[in-house]
Amino acid sequence: MNIQIERVVVFGAGVMGSQIAAHLINAGFQVKLIDVAPLDCKISNENYIPSKVRNQIAQNGLNLLIKGNPPSFYLNENAAHIEIGNTEDNLGWVKNADWIIEAISENFEAKLDLLKKIAAIRRVGTIISSNTSGICLQRLANNLDKDFQKYWLGTHFFNPPRYLKLLEIIPTPKTLDQVVETLNFVGEKRLGKRIVIAKDTPNFIANRIGAFALQQMVRIIETGEYQIDEIDQLTGLLIGRSKSATFRTLDLVGLDTFVQVNKNILENAPKDEQRNIFESPEFVKRLLELKWFGRKSGQGLYRKDVVGQILKLNPKEMTYLPCTNINYKSVKLAKKIPSLKDRLRFLVESKDSAGNLIWNALSGVMLYAANRIPEISDDIVSIDNAIKWGFNWELGPFELWDSLAPEVIVKRLESERKVIPKIVETIIQTPNKSFYLNKLSSSKYFDFNSEKYKLILVPKEFLTLSSVKKPSTIIHQNQSASLIDIGQGVIALEFHSKMNTISRETLDIINKSLMTLQSNFLGMVIANQGTHFSAGADLTYILMEGKRKNWRNLEEMIQLFQKTNMMIKYSPKPIVVAPFGLTLGGGCEISLHASRIQAAAESYMGLVELGVGLIPAAGGTKETILRCLEKSVDQIDLLKQIRSMFKIIAKARVSQSALEARILGFLRSTDQISMNGDAQLADAKRMVLSMIQEGYVRTQSHPNISILGRSALSILKVEMHQMLRGNFISEYDFHLGSKLGYVLCGGNCQSEQTVSEQFLLDLERECFLSLCGEEKTQQRIKFMLEKGKPLKN
Repeated sequence: MNIQIERVVVFGAGVMGSQIAAHLINAGFQVKLIDVAPLDCKISNENYIPSKVRNQIAQNGLNLLIKGNPPSFYLNENAAHIEIGNTEDNLGWVKNADWIIEAISENFEAKLDLLKKIAAIRRVGTIISSNTSGICLQRLANNLDKDFQKYWLGTHFFNPPRYLKLLEIIPTPKTLDQVVETLNFVGEKRLGKRIVIAKDTPNFIANRIGAFALQQMVRIIETGEYQIDEIDQLTGLLIGRSKSATFRTLDLVGLDTFVQVNKNILENAPKDEQRNIFESPEFVKRLLELKWFGRKSGQGLYRKDVVGQILKLNPKEMTYLPCTNINYKSVKLAKKIPSLKDRLRFLVESKDSAGNLIWNALSGVMLYAANRIPEISDDIVSIDNAIKWGFNWELGPFELWDSLAPEVIVKRLESERKVIPKIVETIIQTPNKSFYLNKLSSSKYFDFNSEKYKLILVPKEFLTLSSVKKPSTIIHQNQSASLIDIGQGVIALEFHSKMNTISRETLDIINKSLMTLQSNFLGMVIANQGTHFSAGADLTYILMEGKRKNWRNLEEMIQLFQKTNMMIKYSPKPIVVAPFGLTLGGGCEISLHASRIQAAAESYMGLVELGVGLIPAAGGTKETILRCLEKSVDQIDLLKQIRSMFKIIAKARVSQSALEARILGFLRSTDQISMNGDAQLADAKRMVLSMIQEGYVRTQSHPNISILGRSALSILKVEMHQMLRGNFISEYDFHLGSKLGYVLCGGNCQSEQTVSEQFLLDLERECFLSLCGEEKTQQRIKFMLEKGKPLKN
């Protein structure tokens, strides 16, 4: 049976401790955050020092968090729910805690001193864990009492803990299984984490492999062959790693922190064959002397000049230079290859400097990871998952081996006189010659203890489209979307176009899916498991048709989109939409028409059409009016709701979380939120089945929708005039806002009256089409497509 956890005390209000506290609040825990009292605020008999002053260090940590970007809280007001204290006055809080987290600086003596104080007063049976990134946990607890050691382990969160999936749980030989099971449950279900159980070795799993991958590139800078920004362009998205690549990642982490991680390996991993690589080169030591740690100090490997231009470090001169774009033919060709595995094969076979660097980066980390079994893990899956979830790599080291073919890699490594790890020699002697076996029904990995392939176990609460999508389950499919039978009478509609934009092809599949649903299935989920749910309608098509003045084609597409969303809304069988990540414009409009929404906690929803010179026209403006009516008790209240939603849409405001999406009106109280994104599809499917079991009845139509008329539009225009005079909006923003207000208030209706949904849909479409032909709208769309951000014209 798991131990109940509700009250958590976090020690350390630094970057990690405060962010862990914030995410615990996001998950609904009761949280107290403690740091030391300022040195000049010790209590004396003569002077009373108020707690506000004595808690200043913890308060400072919280204040930085509130201002931070990206935000650590789902809602900024949640910061007020964290109670702050200091170690002198509030140590007693641990007596009532269910879970105590130590997240102070990476200093063994400081951690041990704090743990001794906690051990003296903690309640028997209270879980206590450390967020250390690599200090030996067993050594820390060696001289503490037996009960402490039973409930002691590591819980290593990754920065930023709200956004990165990985939670490494590191038990010691004395940690109770029940404690590990409890934090595994809490991590997955409450905190939305993916768990890797790690051994108590230096830097555990992810940081051991990740630090090596980063340090390889740091040492290459010493040679002078490549520049910092050049390496970042070659070791980021191009090869399936995070956008921050190598040196931007180090600036985010902090050079001082990174050097400490490397020092931990140097001092505690004497048998590591690559141990010497973790020595810091001279330019890094100089950066530490200058306190140029990265983002937290304002400069490091990069900095911004006075006009905001990003400059790169020149390590030889310790000066900064403008960044430049690489110009390798191999890279230009590689960027045209959509498949990461095919792209990597092409790049490592390229004979130019880019290809050589990428080969060295990939082969180095593959060799290093292979040599870490069984030291840091007994299985390859934990290593691959840790690096993917902790560092945002698309492929783990052993998946890389298989992608590039172990036999091929070994031949090249042998030609370079590299030592081949024993486990790789074992793999190439097997009939399959691969670390993984991926079949339609299941995936297996090679277990080196039994020398057999074992099934990769996935928590039963998780469901992936890749695990159920096979020829026999695909019902309809084109380049933009697929309809898949996911079992128990439920089908899933998956978008898979670029950025999951909604095109005519997408709408065709949705309509086929709706017909299939009515004839053969019980319910449907609209979901995908890409990077984002949907960036909205296909702007390229809208721009192209607008420039050609093909109004009939545009009107047909908008009518089709409106009709499709109305069919979703009034489906006689339940349809659940599962948005996550960017859910913008048309993607948001599809969600608004669903029977229910099962949103991921990280859902960034918004009707952002005004940012590209348009208005929501696939029923989004109409649904906004209906939701305002739901919240209103009279016409005065309705005007208040309309004004509020007008501002949200006019500013193209996007929620920073699913909780904020609920506040903004994009989610209803009946819609649910999945804390763990990997459980979202299964949650959505369960919601469909639950609605069927409860006796689902289709949504009732709205024949009489109250609109406020031109008097309300005048009020909206007065507010916009004030913003225009204050230079907060442009003349064209005013024009767009007038179009939006025109629809929200019922068009040319002179006074309050009732209209139909179709009346509002026609208004939406009329305004949308009129804007498509305007030059400034076309400029906004073009700028968004080219730059990825809105144009203010």
